[in-house]
Amino acid sequence: MKKILFAIFLAFSALHMSAYDFLRPVKDSIPNGYNFWVYTPIDYFYSQEHTPVIIFLHGASLCGRNLNRVRRYGPLDAIVKGREIEALTIVPQNPGGAWNPKKIMDVLDWVKRNYACDTTRVYVLGMSLGGYGTMDVCATYPDRIAAGMAFCGGSSLKDVSGLGKLPFWIIHGTADRAVPIKQSKVVVEKLKESGNDTRLLYDWWQGANHGAPARLFYLRKTYEWLFSHSLLDKDRPVNRDISIRYEDLRKVYDDVNRGNNTPEVIDGPSVIKSEGSEY
Repeated sequence: MKKILFAIFLAFSALHMSAYDFLRPVKDSIPNGYNFWVYTPIDYFYSQEHTPVIIFLHGASLCGRNLNRVRRYGPLDAIVKGREIEALTIVPQNPGGAWNPKKIMDVLDWVKRNYACDTTRVYVLGMSLGGYGTMDVCATYPDRIAAGMAFCGGSSLKDVSGLGKLPFWIIHGTADRAVPIKQSKVVVEKLKESGNDTRLLYDWWQGANHGAPARLFYLRKTYEWLFSHSLLDKDRPVNRDISIRYEDLRKVYDDVNRGNNTPEVIDGPSVIKSEGSEY
């Protein structure tokens, strides 16, 4: 009897590993909206409605209509390289032009309808053009996003006061020639002048170029900081106990699990559905 139970356990474990560590491309599911990837973490079978959500917004070099392009860097590439990210990881592709905050929220709404997740723990992060998108969407929908991080970006909004309503971290290198650091500093100064900076963190990395912050997507502390915030936090304070320094980029891979298998790409919905799922 014990042998039978053990065999059942092994079979279940194998199914669990193959069914809940996968990437799903979602195309043409939102009218006039973005196509995107959904990464479902291994422990999703257990976490379900307690699973946080990460939305990553890429830079201009990954724009287009080939979804595989957006796997070149960022959280999806970090997962392949062994960084464990226990969150539904959503990576939309921008076909070109500025990121549209409403379309980003349309993606989130689609995910909420089709996957069990914790809507009080939604995080947005991005760099360059995605840094602009991150500031714009977080400033527009601060009541829907628990925390955000924008690297080497800026904002296209005249009114950025919404960024003061959620924990937000801006990082920019002083040697950035693609997006001058001034673009981030303008946002910080506006928040300071209006007294809206109590939840703001910002760092100007001396000598860092435009590409340097991309390594932050592979750093464990990046996700630890994001996950430490929730919409349920009273007064929504910012976590100032986790420091991320330029020097940390030298050891981003020191603690990755290089034995991880590449997530399987599936063409279809998860076998686990949220209530009211369309699939």
